Amino acid sequence: MIQYYFFLGIRSLRRNPVLTSLMVLTLAIGVAASVSTLTILHMMSTDPIPSKSDRLFVPVMDNSPLEGYVPGAPIEETQLSYPDVTNFLKADQGVRRAAVYGVQMTLEPSRPDLRVADIQGLAVSADYFAMFEVPFSQGQGWTNAEEKNAAKVVVLSQTLSEKLFGKESALGKRLRMQNNEYQVIGVLGKWNPLPRFTHLINGSGGSFKGEDEFYIPFNTAAVVEIGPSGSMWCHGPMGAGFKGILASDCTWLQFWFETATASDHTKLLNYLNAYTADQKKVGRYPRGAPNLLLNVKEWMSFLKIVRDDSKLSAWLAFGFLLLCLVNTAGLLLAKFSVRSSEVGVRRALGASRADIFMQFFIETGVIGLVGGLFGLVLSFGGLWLISRQSGEMAVLAKMDWNMLVLTFILAVSASVLAGLLPTWRACQVTPALQLKSQ
Repeated sequence: MIQYYFFLGIRSLRRNPVLTSLMVLTLAIGVAASVSTLTILHMMSTDPIPSKSDRLFVPVMDNSPLEGYVPGAPIEETQLSYPDVTNFLKADQGVRRAAVYGVQMTLEPSRPDLRVADIQGLAVSADYFAMFEVPFSQGQGWTNAEEKNAAKVVVLSQTLSEKLFGKESALGKRLRMQNNEYQVIGVLGKWNPLPRFTHLINGSGGSFKGEDEFYIPFNTAAVVEIGPSGSMWCHGPMGAGFKGILASDCTWLQFWFETATASDHTKLLNYLNAYTADQKKVGRYPRGAPNLLLNVKEWMSFLKIVRDDSKLSAWLAFGFLLLCLVNTAGLLLAKFSVRSSEVGVRRALGASRADIFMQFFIETGVIGLVGGLFGLVLSFGGLWLISRQSGEMAVLAKMDWNMLVLTFILAVSASVLAGLLPTWRACQVTPALQLKSQ
């Protein structure tokens, strides 16, 4: 019977083509507006490393001076100082530890057809690649021993490798950067986490767009005195030169812990609390503000990666969809009301109200499916228009399979919701009155 009602629903689309077209178009526009904005929100808030996002933690600690401190106020510090980062690297906490900061270096290519240029990269500790599951197309990262000895080695992005060496293997080649020669030991494979959770602060290109062109050992960058390419907060005086920065409490580094299980969060937080208590004894961390230990999704939320204007756009789009539903319900009422005699005859012949409800319910579902198809086409058009706004939007305005399925579910659900009242009204038709009026 359901199959028969489905067939009737398809036939009813041709019964009143103008009214049907209006309903489908209204529904399609509402769905397209909602899905387009929801896709942007979905891509912004997606989990970039679902296999271990609940085991990767960022410590957020406040080493600001006591002046101006308001107990209970949110922590504004999002980076750490060099003394804290080096202490955490030495600590036996978690299964992996990674220090990160952005660097800019001047590349002096050996090829005469390439010009000297500034390139953006990261100074990271040895655990970085394994911790974040970074794929390699050639070679590998450096070892802890190479890190400790400040080896002059470099890992290139695939883009930079092809730019410098074409299709040839880059392994073993040497690069001259910032007056030092580095040996290429690895080339990354395709790796584009979205959002760029490892480099959300001072990320070259932004949180969703851009690429780090090279990676050098964290200790090497400190030894050859490569300063940070990004923000730095200093609350007090510091010594001269790069060594002064390293010895100061200026915050300019990011740090990650990886634990064996998500439940190790409490143990790691206890370590951080004990650490700041010890530092307080030597005059650091005077505020005594509570430390935070955030996993990947909490870190993204803390930094407000999903912008408020994106959330507002999604709410407005769903408000527009609600208006479309009201209009669709009105059109369905008009369509079903002219079929009262048909309902009266069917009821007189023995059809129950449940049968009538099922027939009209499936009919509204068919309208939802057609509206979903048109809505999907309009959604792709809307995302294309959004992607033209900026490079960042071009990265985000892409529909995945989840959003594709959601489009149909949203369209059918919206259609069924809009058809509840008209369907209920159709079931209330009294057969005797309808037959008497004929």
